[in-house]
Amino acid sequence: MSAIQKVAFHTLGCKLNFAETSAISKTVENAGFTKVDMEANPDVVVLNTCSVTDNADKECRYLVRRFKKQNPAARIVIIGCYAQLKPNEIVAIDEVDLVLGATEKFNLHTHLQQLQFAAQKGVVYGCDINEVEQFIGSYSLGDRTRSFLKVQDGCDYTCSYCTIPLARGKSRSNTVAHTIETVYKLAEQGIKEVVLTGINLGDFGKSDTKTDLHIETFYELLAALEQTPIARFRISSIEPNLVTDDIIELVAKSKKIMPHFHIPLQSGSDKILKLMRRRYLRQVYTDRVEKIKQLLPHCGIGADVIVGFPGETDEDFLDTYDFLNHLDVSYLHVFTYSERSNTLAATLPHTVPMQKRHERNKMLRILSEKKRHQFYRQHVNDTRPVLFEIPHEGGAMYGFTDNYIKVKYPHTPGLIKQITPVTLTQPQDDVMLCNISVPASAIQAEFNSYISLSKV
Repeated sequence: MSAIQKVAFHTLGCKLNFAETSAISKTVENAGFTKVDMEANPDVVVLNTCSVTDNADKECRYLVRRFKKQNPAARIVIIGCYAQLKPNEIVAIDEVDLVLGATEKFNLHTHLQQLQFAAQKGVVYGCDINEVEQFIGSYSLGDRTRSFLKVQDGCDYTCSYCTIPLARGKSRSNTVAHTIETVYKLAEQGIKEVVLTGINLGDFGKSDTKTDLHIETFYELLAALEQTPIARFRISSIEPNLVTDDIIELVAKSKKIMPHFHIPLQSGSDKILKLMRRRYLRQVYTDRVEKIKQLLPHCGIGADVIVGFPGETDEDFLDTYDFLNHLDVSYLHVFTYSERSNTLAATLPHTVPMQKRHERNKMLRILSEKKRHQFYRQHVNDTRPVLFEIPHEGGAMYGFTDNYIKVKYPHTPGLIKQITPVTLTQPQDDVMLCNISVPASAIQAEFNSYISLSKV
């Protein structure tokens, strides 16, 4: 049996998964293995999985077979939420060699050292999720422009459709002090924007999973981040009942925390919200959006919505559609409800036919594009700062404004990884075109001066 040297990673799901993949890959490299791309004939393929929907599970199984077909000699290792929730289902896939649960994924390097001497296939190293109490921090580096920083994990909510508490355990988080230390390390590596990630980000501050004691708050973390040298911070997603006035007011005054909120709604029907066991009704959501727009009229606001939940009638869906149509949000992430085992929702009556679920999904995705284009048109001729990323194919580069408008501009090397003021000119499909009049050298000098002042 040949020795394992080259390891490739593939990540499904949320920003938190990407942060954890990056952290895990670093421990693997530190243990002497070489991280490679999927095309480099890796000895091991590690798939970090999601399990929010049934489609996520199906995608995992499809990728396992695809990677094995591409490289028959490679060992296949599965980690992530799907691995924690359904290890026996995964290990039954012939191509899978190793499945690691919620805690063991962070010991991947040790398991790889053992795997190269093991003849046995289909091994599971799991854990009881109720016993997971330790917070393990992580962050991604990617192209060294933006970093996803994990500051919280797990969830204490009991939404009737969700398996995340079963996959991630109870809410727990890093401390403000340790988070700030990590942020300074990211600044030293040239990171311009940090995206704060977690399973229930607004619940940041739990110090003890047994007592649910909070010793710090998400507001305190945001306030502390204001004093660091990173130029931009972005909140990935936060529950509507946790978007406090203090947080909104802090973002409104901040020069570093981006005017962009992503706030899960899930349904615009109070009846369905109750069946989902969400911790708010739609008036709370309306109040939060209105408060944000009052203080930050230019703020980008995204919403998650689930269609086809059990008991959702045509009237309930139209209630949601009408609510969103009149709500001042910028875009939607639309999910089709899928039954998940071990959830209360899977036992509810009045199942919505799959065809109707897909029809509702399509209607809301069309509405989302309408909302996005409307938001973009509101900002034509505005000047906003954009962080440009590594160019894509076609001679263009892309970036996001502070309020989360995706911008396209011809490839200009001097602007890559720089925060650049642009004038927004014209929506084009899902992006905004722009003009730039400031020389790249002046932009770099201005940014260097800004960083120096931030460190004083």
